[in-house]
Amino acid sequence: MKQHQIYINGEYMNSTSSETIDILNPATEEVISRIPNGTEEDANRAIDAAFQAQKEWEKVPSNERGQIVRDIGLKLKDQRDRFIDLLIEEQGKSYEMASGEVDLAIDYFQYMSEWARRIEGEILPSDRPNENIFIHKRPIGVVAGIVPWNFPVFILARKVATSLIAGCTIVLKPSQQTPNTAAEFTKMVHEMDILPKGVYNYITGKGSTIGNVMASHEKVAMVTMTGSIPAGVKVMEAAAKNITKVNLELGGKAPAIVTEHADLDLAVENITKSRIINAGQACTNAERVYVHERVAEEFTRKITDSMSKVTYGDPLNDTSLDMGPLVSKDRLEDVDEMVREAIEQGAKVETGGEPANTEKGYFYKPTVLTNVSHDMAIIRDEIFGPVLPIVTYKTLDEVIDKANDSEYGLSSSVYTENYHQAMKLTNGLRFGETFVNRENFEAVQGYHAGFRKSGIGGADGKHGLEDFLSTQVVYMQFKDDQQ
Repeated sequence: MKQHQIYINGEYMNSTSSETIDILNPATEEVISRIPNGTEEDANRAIDAAFQAQKEWEKVPSNERGQIVRDIGLKLKDQRDRFIDLLIEEQGKSYEMASGEVDLAIDYFQYMSEWARRIEGEILPSDRPNENIFIHKRPIGVVAGIVPWNFPVFILARKVATSLIAGCTIVLKPSQQTPNTAAEFTKMVHEMDILPKGVYNYITGKGSTIGNVMASHEKVAMVTMTGSIPAGVKVMEAAAKNITKVNLELGGKAPAIVTEHADLDLAVENITKSRIINAGQACTNAERVYVHERVAEEFTRKITDSMSKVTYGDPLNDTSLDMGPLVSKDRLEDVDEMVREAIEQGAKVETGGEPANTEKGYFYKPTVLTNVSHDMAIIRDEIFGPVLPIVTYKTLDEVIDKANDSEYGLSSSVYTENYHQAMKLTNGLRFGETFVNRENFEAVQGYHAGFRKSGIGGADGKHGLEDFLSTQVVYMQFKDDQQ
């Protein structure tokens, strides 16, 4: 069994704690590795190393940083199969989802490397004679990157590639449930030997311990975390001590609106795909469906048939499966509790509605619920499982109000063949992303950000990169009598 170490200042070392955390395969419930349960001292050492390395790393020409980021992406591509297998084993993704995530991570390093010569400042006219005003974009400094368990390879790439291309150093903490891919990435970077010591650091442990140290440390310039609202609140509280910048993506409760003019077969295909991605454990997944009452019966029949045909099981044994397990026993129990509560409140199970009858693993049957009211917890709280509650509506104004009536504001989707409906809905929805007639998944050149409690700041594309940069204005006076 693999026993991982932490990685600080270009060297592997033992944690100052002898405590370890077991990592389970969620499909088999077997222990597959152990990680150090890191300490405050571990976090401090990693941050100090990153802080010292920052001074020289930001002086490296951006085209050289771009080549390094590109080379990391190419090496990740060389080891693609290894990362796919590790991801399936530690997180439970289907082969299709795992391979797609690794490929997206590879693409992310390549895409971000192209920004090497595109970070731009500005020159502004001055109100004074003989003066120029320069706006410079500089690295923000040490980045504390906290990666979630649901997309441990892609979101690692999102945080690491952006930090490096911006000229920032990083201390990375993977989830204590899915650290194996991050450990393998660390090994890969170490063996490549292309980063100066301290630019990339890797520590493991509980967020309540080392995550708090990372967020509250005076030498950290920004904390970028993907996770839950409660975790985000704790990060903000810790960061407030030093007025540290936070970049937070904190989940979603994405509405999917199906109008009477929708292509129902297209809507069913994409909503099913969106709902079962990663067994429903994705912040952008369609978490609630609002369907017009005129087509509700037909849509429900079609989506129930589609969800009932979803295949699931151990993805290491069958690469053709649509869906793997939930990530943990706790996650399985939480999903089941939410469904049982909805049933007690009057919801009707069209398919699924219970844990799968498997000998091992944390599997939940793909589920469709009807007779659901907008005020039920199954509609208002994030499910994070393969469960689809359906609500009917009469008018566009009504459904816009219901969709926006949420503490979340990350993603949304609309299904209609009517141009006027599409425009009204997209203009009325208050979400960072709205997908029209397609599944819920963002592009690397877009901007992934939410409204309300779904987060602060964002990721991807030009605007995501800007979060890792600080702005310096230089007022440059000159004499015009020089010969």
